[in-house]
Amino acid sequence: MAVKIRLQRRGKKGKPFYWVVAADARAKRDGKYLEKIGTYNPNTTPASIQLNIDSALKWLLNGAQPTDTAKSILSKQGVLLKRHLSIGVKKGAFTEAESEEKFNKWVEEKIVKNEASKTAFDKTKAESEIALLKAEKKINSDRVEQAREAQQAASAALEQEITNAAEGNSEADDSESTESK
Repeated sequence: MAVKIRLQRRGKKGKPFYWVVAADARAKRDGKYLEKIGTYNPNTTPASIQLNIDSALKWLLNGAQPTDTAKSILSKQGVLLKRHLSIGVKKGAFTEAESEEKFNKWVEEKIVKNEASKTAFDKTKAESEIALLKAEKKINSDRVEQAREAQQAASAALEQEITNAAEGNSEADDSESTESK
């Protein structure tokens, strides 16, 4: 029986959520599986991955083949590195302690790198929100100014009509008084 480590889709339409499972290669995508290894949620930024590293490593050492996407997820979590290191220990290239030291060093570097990318993302997001807010304030102030100008123009036109009407009434009164004489 060939075992694959692959993604099994969950979630609703338009909001995918995946389980990372070890399954028989002949089973359906969302069908039977041998063991649930973890979860993958691409809807968050950055995508959230929870993975049982020991279980995934056990399956890889027993010959399970990951799909391309699962391989990418396992690589990001360090499972493939841990497999590489454990094979090196079996071959006698280095000891178990050296292997754990290398893996822990990689994990620490990964955490620092992820934190830096998250802060950069948050900073970029905050800067874009500030820029949008400034643009919106400028648009609102322009609209207020245009409304003020339109209101002043309307009041000036109304005053002009009133003065024209008043002058017209006084001329009409003058013409009536001259006609009556």
